Amino acid sequence: MCLARFFLCNIEADTGKEAVNKPSFRHIFLFSLLGLFAGLIFARYAQLAFSSARGAEQARGIEGDRGNILDRNGRVLAMDMPKYDVSIWKPDTDPEAFSEELPELARILGVDPAPLAAKYANGGQNYFYAARRAEMDSAKALAEAKSRGKFKGVQVEEVSGRFYPEGKLASHLIGFTGEGNRGLEGLEKKYDRELAPKPRKTSDGTGRLSDSGSLKPRGDTITLTIDADLQFSIEDIMDKAVKANGADSGFAIALDVRTGEILAYVASPGFDLNDYGSYTPERRSDPLSLFAYEPGSVFKVYSMASILDMGAISTSTVFDCDGAYRRTLPSGEKIVIKDLGVYGKQTLAGVLAHSSNAGVGYASDRVSETDLFERLSSFGFGLKTGAGPSGESPGSLQPPEKWSARSKPTISIGQEVLVTPLQMIAAAGAIANGGILLKPTAVALIQSADGEVLYRHERQEVRRVVSEQTARTILGAMESAASMEGTGWRAKVSDQRMAVKTGTAQMIDPKTRSYSATDYIASTLGIFPADDPRIAIYVALVKPRGASYLGGQIAAPVLREASEAALLCLDMDRGKTPTIRSAGEIRLEEPRAIELGSAMPDLTGYSKKELLPLLSRKDFEVTIEGDGYVVSQAPSPGSKIERGSSLKFTLR
Repeated sequence: MCLARFFLCNIEADTGKEAVNKPSFRHIFLFSLLGLFAGLIFARYAQLAFSSARGAEQARGIEGDRGNILDRNGRVLAMDMPKYDVSIWKPDTDPEAFSEELPELARILGVDPAPLAAKYANGGQNYFYAARRAEMDSAKALAEAKSRGKFKGVQVEEVSGRFYPEGKLASHLIGFTGEGNRGLEGLEKKYDRELAPKPRKTSDGTGRLSDSGSLKPRGDTITLTIDADLQFSIEDIMDKAVKANGADSGFAIALDVRTGEILAYVASPGFDLNDYGSYTPERRSDPLSLFAYEPGSVFKVYSMASILDMGAISTSTVFDCDGAYRRTLPSGEKIVIKDLGVYGKQTLAGVLAHSSNAGVGYASDRVSETDLFERLSSFGFGLKTGAGPSGESPGSLQPPEKWSARSKPTISIGQEVLVTPLQMIAAAGAIANGGILLKPTAVALIQSADGEVLYRHERQEVRRVVSEQTARTILGAMESAASMEGTGWRAKVSDQRMAVKTGTAQMIDPKTRSYSATDYIASTLGIFPADDPRIAIYVALVKPRGASYLGGQIAAPVLREASEAALLCLDMDRGKTPTIRSAGEIRLEEPRAIELGSAMPDLTGYSKKELLPLLSRKDFEVTIEGDGYVVSQAPSPGSKIERGSSLKFTLR
């Protein structure tokens, strides 16, 4: 601009006739310069306008179906179903009639009429939403009422919405979607980009794929590592255990130690994913990846493995477990960590079998703070596993420079360290896996809607934590804990070699910032078969209020039940129990098709999966209650049905 002003001044100073009648070089240069400026401004404006439009398009997203989430056997756990946005266009409404009809509209949509009336009275907007992602029942009721001339100005638009066929199954792992069918929690959020609708591809006949506008956009399909049957069984076991022991909550996690695949991911109580808004954020919070707590005696497995692997102790080292760990500091201060009993002279196996604080404390005196910290860090404590949904906690393992004089023995028995269940099960996998830490995962496969494999899980070794010999020795010592002389005998499964460790941890009272006298976490870890490990299961009950709070008494029986479920669901060998296998070919039948004519068919025994196609029908109103298989139906078999009939199925 300064340059342009300079030329203008020079032109104004040129008062000659020639300057008036004939363009000078300076005139031409000035006009060229101004034209260049104008061109640059226009180009920048076009660039901004284009990028804004493109950004708005990206913000709106692509219309289509979100990808399915399946269990490891292909059972659908999350899918898109038709939902409906209900909006109001005020210019098309009759204010008097709308006011009279508003209570009925609110009832059909299941919303509070007061906010709806306030939005309608707002003079600053002619268009607003009365409900987003309403159910098909509401849309049908509105359509029927509109056909009778009611609800003028009310518009119903079909959109994609999320449906979870198994209700609360694996609710904390799967998570849920919200506005715009975008992931809000769990894997729905973590893999939102993959699950979101994408343009489809089509083959050009040469094997190459190109964009296709003729196919409805659809997101990738994610296959999880969890087994829905095992997940259901352990959820049921945990729900009953939480109730029986008066606990606030409980959790369990099962791992295939050979691959790092999570087979069950259980938090009790769960919540219905199809009605997540009815539950508090605390109820929906995922304890397996977000809850960091002091683990108590189960942690002794990892501290003793670390000390053994450093060569500071051996299987024949004898510890004096006379009721407490005692140490006097140079300052004269005495450190005392009590045991639950007096166990006498014990080796490694006896220390873990009796869960002796004294034995573990004296073992920790044989290594340096730095070495112990590095070994426990190598197990993954203080680090995220990467397997959890978004926001996974790393727990807390403070560096040695922040340790006090009592930190080393205290950390070794599972205090002054915060862990997550995911970290505990991953570390257990390292013991079961010959000392190699694997990266755990809940996702087995990601495929595009066109069948292209985008990700397939393969065993991922993170690092070697302890030697193979150390891992075998620790497993052997844990077998002692599952014997009648150990704390974990209640976890023992018949005909199965079990490696077990129990734990009872005092919780910190947030008000006093000291250990609570009433709040505990009772836990038990199991690895089996101990001689050829395949599965690790970790269970815990939070704040039990029953007859006992000890892990060996109330968590160990839960582990036994969960292990029995795993043996059954995963078709594992049962030691001396013979296993019958068929050498023939297994044929999987296609789901039975349901035909609805003028008479109601008998659908008793049909599965929920087989009923799901009925929900998308627009000629019948279908309601499905419960999970499992049809035990009753209305109308009864043989009854006359016609378009618009209501069909109800009860499943167990």
